Amino acid sequence: MKHASAFAEAPLLPLGPVSPVTIDRDEVEIVSAVPTSKNGKHPSYLADHRKRLRHRFLTGGAAAMPDYEILELTLFRAIPRQDVKPLARLLIETFGDLNGVLSAPLARLEKVHGVGPAVALELKVMETVTHRMARAKVMQQHVISSWDAVLDYCHTIMAHRDTEQFRVLFLDRKNVLIADEAQGTGTVDHVPVYPREVVKRALELNASALILVHNHPSGDPTPSNEDITMTKQISDAASALNISLHDHLIIGRSRELSFKSQGLI
Repeated sequence: MKHASAFAEAPLLPLGPVSPVTIDRDEVEIVSAVPTSKNGKHPSYLADHRKRLRHRFLTGGAAAMPDYEILELTLFRAIPRQDVKPLARLLIETFGDLNGVLSAPLARLEKVHGVGPAVALELKVMETVTHRMARAKVMQQHVISSWDAVLDYCHTIMAHRDTEQFRVLFLDRKNVLIADEAQGTGTVDHVPVYPREVVKRALELNASALILVHNHPSGDPTPSNEDITMTKQISDAASALNISLHDHLIIGRSRELSFKSQGLI
């Protein structure tokens, strides 16, 4: 037996001529999670709750707000006339924390009851904004003097991925970050890496040094034998062309491991 959705998204406005569409039950108001009054309006406490949350956020209370309340603020625009707290809590429960929600693949998000295209779009836009803000803090910056920002950036874009991704940070002669590129995406425990392609790209960018970065979806950044072997292969290929390998970072869920710090390069 199907149950009516407890959440109703604001419909996405068409960009072109309106044509008949199939409406998913999670995208429109079918049965409200909050009872309406006799005049058909939702009770004032919903508006009051939203007003209080916005006021707390704008007057300096954001740091003390739990993840689900920040998520509520995000969902207000996608679901304008209903209580979004249950959906916010469900998303946090499903994906662990706010970072997990924003980083969740679209397919997994859409399996959560109450998440339709408008909510999914809002979350993915927010993820993109956070990634670009973190990236802006490190691009064209001296890596050594902005090392904490580099680590924050790597954690922001990789710590909550559910598949492995391999990235390369390309540096110039002054150790300024000139490019950041994903070189490959794999499965939950493997990503194909081709040392020749890494070095070839470094030459194309006129890079003088590299920092390798990849994530472990398991959350444990301990390097595997394959990680160590691959790092040596890239180091040898780069060294032959006078390109330095400064480090290889493995990003876990809550911490990272540096090959340089561990004496592995």
